[in-house]
Amino acid sequence: MSNLRNKVVLIGYLGNDPNIVHLDSGKKLAKFSLATHDSYQNAAGEKIEETQWHNLIVWNKTVEVVEKYVKKGQEVAIEGKLTSRSYEDKEGNKRYITEVQVNELLILSRK
Repeated sequence: MSNLRNKVVLIGYLGNDPNIVHLDSGKKLAKFSLATHDSYQNAAGEKIEETQWHNLIVWNKTVEVVEKYVKKGQEVAIEGKLTSRSYEDKEGNKRYITEVQVNELLILSRK
């Protein structure tokens, strides 16, 4: 059970084309957003639909797959883990961000 402590599995649609970042070390990083949808009925019986946006980052060989085949609007399934980090914005304010670090990616639709 120890491998289930920080695991995220999502199926959703890409909100933008992946941004490929080339690092000084020679490695590549892909960043993109994923939209997941949920619907339920509220107390009044109305159907409520919600969209959640998730920031995703991809490292290593999976970046090459993302760079070649993944585009805005495609449906994908991902498995990864939650990561958090902080940074300073242009005004010097400390900001926090939570991202999903993708370990596996499966393309479910062609665009």
